[in-house]
Amino acid sequence: MATLEIRDLHVTVDTEDGPKEILKGVDLTIREGETHAIMGPNGSGKSTLSHALMGHPDYEVTGGSVTLDGEELLGLPTHVRAAKGLFLAPQYPVELPGVHLEPMLREALDARGLDGAKSLAGRLAAEAEAVGLAPGAVGRAVNVAFSGGEKKRNETVQLAVLGPRIAVIDEIDSGLDIDALRDVARRIEQMTQESDDGREPLGVLAITHYARLLTELRPDRVHVLRSGRVIMSGGPELADQLEQTGYEGLGISEGEDADSGAGAEIDLSDL
Repeated sequence: MATLEIRDLHVTVDTEDGPKEILKGVDLTIREGETHAIMGPNGSGKSTLSHALMGHPDYEVTGGSVTLDGEELLGLPTHVRAAKGLFLAPQYPVELPGVHLEPMLREALDARGLDGAKSLAGRLAAEAEAVGLAPGAVGRAVNVAFSGGEKKRNETVQLAVLGPRIAVIDEIDSGLDIDALRDVARRIEQMTQESDDGREPLGVLAITHYARLLTELRPDRVHVLRSGRVIMSGGPELADQLEQTGYEGLGISEGEDADSGAGAEIDLSDL
């Protein structure tokens, strides 16, 4: 069973005022077939977590560990982490002029030692249809002249074709209308289940501001990140509660620092 273990993760970034610690001891465990959601106010460290997991050079890990099936990922280059089965759908997918999707995915599959290059064109077409992406889009340079919604659909196509073990999806709902959100979320939800082609169920860490994504992509666990720490965890009902009351309704005031929580998780499964 594929398992991503994040233990006591501390991350620092350089600012105009010098180094600043953003993540202050994050602990999470995501297993294959599970969907975990990370929610939290702006500036709480959600995107920092995604960047640090994939090895972005601007984010310095100063403590803790990140393992995939017991193998330490910290210190490995981003492409090696990807080859081992970790995938990031970023909040802001970049345009890659001159880089076309099919050959890029073929190289990525080869790097992971996965078969599938022969049927790649048909698979791309099928996955594009599943998320409502125009067939011609998969033949263009990656994300070039794409709308925000097309970029998020395209990321979902890549995720489905590559079949990683654990996927981190950072605000994939931004830029999507209601129908597109439903298509994308349902396709990701399908990937968390056993497939007919023998692929193992996907484990998902979904970063989002809004519970609307989680009405389609129902999480097993919801975690609230505040000031660099996970301060609350619960079932999907926690996302519903946040939608109704906001963070203040759960006793998290705008000026409150999570240091008072000492990083401990508070189980809110009875909300």
